[in-house]
Amino acid sequence: MAARPGMTDRTCDVAIIGAGTAGLAAERAARTNGASTLLIDPAFAGTTCTTVGCMPSKLLIAAGQAAHAARHAQVFGVRAEPVVDGAAVMARLRALRDGFVAGVKAEFEKLPKGTMLKGRARFEGAGKLVIDDGTGVTAKAVVIAAGAIPSVPDFLSEVGHAVLTNETLFELEALPGSVGVIGAGPLGLELAQALARLGVDVAVFDEGESLAGLEDEAIAQSLRQCLEAEFAVHLGVKLSAKASGKQVRLSWTGKFRGDATFDHILAAAGRPPQLADLGLETTGLALDKHGAPKTDPRTMQCGDQAIFIAGDAEHGRPVLHEAQAEGAIAGRNAARFPEVKPGRRMPPLSIMFTSPAMARVGEVPEGAATVRGAASYEDQGRAKVFATNAGCVKIDADAKDGRLLAVQMVGPAVEHSAHLFALAIDQGLTADQMLTMPFYHPTYEEGLKPALRAICDAISAPTASDRDDGFMPGG
Repeated sequence: MAARPGMTDRTCDVAIIGAGTAGLAAERAARTNGASTLLIDPAFAGTTCTTVGCMPSKLLIAAGQAAHAARHAQVFGVRAEPVVDGAAVMARLRALRDGFVAGVKAEFEKLPKGTMLKGRARFEGAGKLVIDDGTGVTAKAVVIAAGAIPSVPDFLSEVGHAVLTNETLFELEALPGSVGVIGAGPLGLELAQALARLGVDVAVFDEGESLAGLEDEAIAQSLRQCLEAEFAVHLGVKLSAKASGKQVRLSWTGKFRGDATFDHILAAAGRPPQLADLGLETTGLALDKHGAPKTDPRTMQCGDQAIFIAGDAEHGRPVLHEAQAEGAIAGRNAARFPEVKPGRRMPPLSIMFTSPAMARVGEVPEGAATVRGAASYEDQGRAKVFATNAGCVKIDADAKDGRLLAVQMVGPAVEHSAHLFALAIDQGLTADQMLTMPFYHPTYEEGLKPALRAICDAISAPTASDRDDGFMPGG
């Protein structure tokens, strides 16, 4: 592509493709480490989190929770019936979303003059980029932080007029009457429950048998039972779709056959990395069948070249705090190349903001001998008081010393308990050490104690039976 008149090629130490969370962190880390930088993005519209991800989805969830609380207040002897103004719900969502986006754009304005380069970048070699306006960029190192894009299943190709993704849902002026959600992962389930609580007729479909990626059957079943009280969930189905006027007729086969008509179909079946148009085949990197380069998760380096990748583009841990960490590691190593050093990685932590919430923390090393402690929230004191007594927790610990390794939870406020476990796992604490910490009464966190005690009993922790376990009747 020829350069436009007046355009001049650019050079820098580190070029960053993508101005999202990972890209901003990479640019800052590279510049802090003495590198000249170019931050390349087609729009500089804001991060995925603020524009189409974390924040607008939580605004929709918050509205749904408000309606749900009113509708179910009768369990406490309080009668109320919400009147949902869909247009007002969406207007508030966009107003607050736009405020969050404005905060990100303010950060762009703080970047050194000449750092931002607007356009789409493509590799023409390991250290060569070309922008879609023809500008060439030569960089000593490149960080790929191009993010991810919604995946729309092929069977929806004929009904595109009615298909929504997380990038278009929040632009609706009012709430639709009905939505079929494709994808039973965290994104699909969060949005499905929020819409259902706001009065939208919702059903969730997934070709797989897994709910929210949960490996433990008991925890998955506990979550499914709660969600199916609010909307239908169909797993292990084969789907087809055809237009029915302005609506979509969705048919499915599997254990049960069925069909239903929806105003919209929400494609929430994943967000693959946005790598297809980057020209990675010109870099000499070995690419997998998905076109992604082999990456060292400790250094974020691709192969042995001066190319690094971070955030949703890397797709290892597609959550905001990991994108920030990966961007910082990638930017620092890009600036220091070839002196590449591993960065500190946090324990894996993922949370789904349904009600009850789901959280997973840590991971069990391959081949590790473990013991497991479990507890239920069904008879837990705080949960019963607030009528949120559903869900369970399972904790895996090292069989030798009870050191905590991994946790799966479905239950009330587990997004907060998950942070306690992330801290404990990061610090190498054992179940017995956790039990020496204060557990305020009455809190949801008390519900974790039976699982921790079970681990201590399983490994015969020397102080587990001698210490007051703090049990309170009804607590």
